[in-house]
Amino acid sequence: MASQWPVKTIGPTIPSMFLDKRLEDDKEYDLNLFKPNADVCMKWLDTKEIGSVVYASFGSLAALGEEQMEELAWGLKNSNCYFLWVVRKSVENKLANNFLQETAEKGLVVSWCPQLDVLAHKAIGCFMTHCGWNSTLEALSLGVPMVAIPQWTDQPTNAKFIVDVWKVGVRIKLDEKGIVTKEEIELCIRKVMEGEEGKETKKNSMRWKELAIEAVDKRGSSDKNIEEFLAKLAHTQC
Repeated sequence: MASQWPVKTIGPTIPSMFLDKRLEDDKEYDLNLFKPNADVCMKWLDTKEIGSVVYASFGSLAALGEEQMEELAWGLKNSNCYFLWVVRKSVENKLANNFLQETAEKGLVVSWCPQLDVLAHKAIGCFMTHCGWNSTLEALSLGVPMVAIPQWTDQPTNAKFIVDVWKVGVRIKLDEKGIVTKEEIELCIRKVMEGEEGKETKKNSMRWKELAIEAVDKRGSSDKNIEEFLAKLAHTQC
């Protein structure tokens, strides 16, 4: 990129305590669009085995239709995995009346959560995501395999990279009505959470985590680019 334009890349821009741990006070973004159910989420995850939980979240803007919400709900249930599902208050009325009762032993549904802390937790086995750039970058940096359900704008492109370039996840297929069925959801979760394909996806995810840490650590590519930019800026002002 630098050979074509006067650009220096930095990042990933994840708080330091989740990557290189060089800045002790850099633990979060200091911004939440909604109040997270932090204690509830983390205490629940602490009771689960390593890599046993599917984390599902579709960000702050994506709004799934009622039929899609129902398919997603039963797909999570039928996977027989533990799951932590973020369902914003604005769409929680789309959940089936009996869903929470039927999945109480396996699932936790919250209105919002501290996503970085959740993704960094040892219990998380995969992330079912809309592939927004922040979510994608966080999962990639923290070594979490993904089940991609892109919705709009840049998300299909991000999903393409997740599956075909970085090879850290699978992409769910839509049916003829443009809906992701519960059968497809269950299948993709099992692909990532179980078997040889899941092991390879996890291996690739951990490799990208290592590369993310390497980039921002001392003398990594991001660290050097920042130093070079500041040095050039200081020289220009002299």
